[in-house]
Amino acid sequence: MLGPCHLTFVLLAMAITCTGTQRTSLWTEDCRKSMYPPSGPTYRGPVPWYAINLDLPPYDRWHELMTNKQPVLKIIVNSMRNIINALSPSGEVMQMVDGNLSKILGKFPAPYEEEMKGISDATNISLGEIIAFNIFYELFTMCTSIITEDKKGHLLHVRNLDFGISLGQNVSDSKLVITEQLKLLTVNLDFKRNNKTVFKATSFAGYVGALTGFKPELFSLTINERFSIHGGYLGVLEWILGKKDAMWIGFITRSVLENGTSYEEAKKILTQANLLVPAYFILGGKQSGEGCVITRERKDSLDVYELSPKQGRWYVVQTNYDRWKAPLFHNDRRTPAQMCLKRVTQENLSFSTLYNILSTKPILNKLTVFTTLIDVTSNRYETYLRDCPHPCMGW
Repeated sequence: MLGPCHLTFVLLAMAITCTGTQRTSLWTEDCRKSMYPPSGPTYRGPVPWYAINLDLPPYDRWHELMTNKQPVLKIIVNSMRNIINALSPSGEVMQMVDGNLSKILGKFPAPYEEEMKGISDATNISLGEIIAFNIFYELFTMCTSIITEDKKGHLLHVRNLDFGISLGQNVSDSKLVITEQLKLLTVNLDFKRNNKTVFKATSFAGYVGALTGFKPELFSLTINERFSIHGGYLGVLEWILGKKDAMWIGFITRSVLENGTSYEEAKKILTQANLLVPAYFILGGKQSGEGCVITRERKDSLDVYELSPKQGRWYVVQTNYDRWKAPLFHNDRRTPAQMCLKRVTQENLSFSTLYNILSTKPILNKLTVFTTLIDVTSNRYETYLRDCPHPCMGW
């Protein structure tokens, strides 16, 4: 017979188990099926395409796009201002952003500084706020990226881009403020030179770096934020103090997409470059075995984890945790992604089955802005805005 203490312990354990089960059932689900082509409540809509003419002077390249997106960009910049003012009620931080940020940070590498100046003038938003908008993505991006290789050696690269953690929430509908506003700024970009595509990317209007993209018939590239005690804030501080030997994460990604000539060259650059912030680079090619996750500290590469179909490693999954460490229990997207991939099997890989996986909670969550599907060999590139109806995790 159980004594009072033992009985209390058992009842408490049962209560915790029931609560945990209920919580899990609300925020997770079995692997989704029949989600592609996109439709239904998890599909917000298509992403518009714009051409960026690299033959134009950097100052002029974004004028047409930013004239179109100016009202939305002003809304999100104002939201960022409200968040910063809430954290610093004195207003001193925003005064610095408005008047001195461009001077404090010093000159950015070409062509990005001139491009940001052009965006500032086209939108009538201060240069300091445009710079702050671009820095934002160096520090707050949560994502899931997957590369797969089927039995025939065909590679696919897909990702959910999640953004807006701890950046405000509407009480009425539980939607995340910045995440919802970013959906209105999401654009597909066709970067052209001599009227020919150099690379394609999905980005946010006003951001001159690249977080998701591919170079036709060569390679695909996505980046995920990596949390580290030697994080991006330290790199930004070094930049402010005049040490400018490291690259902004979105700038190096765009540079590789714009100028890279092969998968191996891209891997070498991303492995060796000095960075302002830690990151995961997820790089895919078009030949068997050309897929890897590069785990980066700011100045060192900690790990290059590659596809190896002969050893049974026909996929790589990267969220926001080192692969040799367990993710936080409330933010574990790796385990369900791996589980769903194993259920799909190597024989059934396609845009459809991978979109199903990226539509499964918690891989799909309230922070998810868009889903991108990339097939380098077939020159297919698709991006879709997403929703995650309640109940849905927002971390």
